[in-house]
Amino acid sequence: MDLDVLNMFVIAGGTLAIPILAFVASFLLWPSALIRFYYWYWRRALGMQVRYANYDDYQFCYSYRGRPGYRPSILMLHGFSAHKDMWLSIVKFLPKNLHLVCVDMPGHEGTTRSALDDYSISGQAKRIHQFVECIKLNRRPFHLVGTSMGGNVAGVYAAQYPEDICSLTLICPAGLPSTTDSKFIKQLRELQDSERIDRIPLIPSTPEEMADMLKLCSYVRFKVPQQILQGLVDVRIPHNDFYRKLFLEIADEKSRHSLHENMSKIKAPTQVIWGKQDQVLDVSGASVLASAIPDCHMYILENCGHSVVVERPRKTANLILEFLALLHSTDNNKKQA
Repeated sequence: MDLDVLNMFVIAGGTLAIPILAFVASFLLWPSALIRFYYWYWRRALGMQVRYANYDDYQFCYSYRGRPGYRPSILMLHGFSAHKDMWLSIVKFLPKNLHLVCVDMPGHEGTTRSALDDYSISGQAKRIHQFVECIKLNRRPFHLVGTSMGGNVAGVYAAQYPEDICSLTLICPAGLPSTTDSKFIKQLRELQDSERIDRIPLIPSTPEEMADMLKLCSYVRFKVPQQILQGLVDVRIPHNDFYRKLFLEIADEKSRHSLHENMSKIKAPTQVIWGKQDQVLDVSGASVLASAIPDCHMYILENCGHSVVVERPRKTANLILEFLALLHSTDNNKKQA
């Protein structure tokens, strides 16, 4: 073999080996770096761009795709201890010409975290309203989507700022009393009785606790490698003190039933999506909302837990699109009449 050709193969092999070795090293030694790369890659692949907006000295971090058009923009509010990238699994199944905005909730990821901030549900709704005004999203009424804690905030937002939104999707929202205690609520009561409330199941600090949390939140059993579990924990541990403070704030009497206290004020057409096997927030909450909100469409997903966005992303995206299409069709019929 010609020496130049041999050298070319050696160089090519070395060039390929570098990223492969870097990937293996990241997986074994720095799994949290691999997880951050994963989200960065999927944002890029799906065309989501990250931006910042400032309200006085407060900074919001958000990602977006598309521009405002004839269809309503969609604002998505994530759940407790999550971040804007949790919506990527649904973004994948939404049309690229839709204007989508996913914001980090107060104190989460790239949005300002302040010890002086009000993290109650009404306080978070106020902050989200400031964000909406910052990016002028409410020039036209938009569709608001929220899940879990974000669903609680979204419902309160819809009640307090009705002129901003045209419709609402609540996915397994918190903030409702339940006649049936979920597995998570039972666990909390046991921890309170044993005075170990610092061991909140939604705030893992070991790979084993992370695996337990995933089982609690999902009906589908994902096989997650130990290194990925470690990476997920490593990403969260620096924020766990904040998550504990936030959890106690939203579980306090001031916020615990915020959605229930405001649901009668929600006038926008509302869609409720809930996993039938939700072990965090009991599915009976869906009926509570359906009976209180005049124009409410309820969808219960079989074989699905609390993490609807992760477990059934295509179905959830389709339900949202069908709901928006139904509202658009209804509006056109009213205009023609």
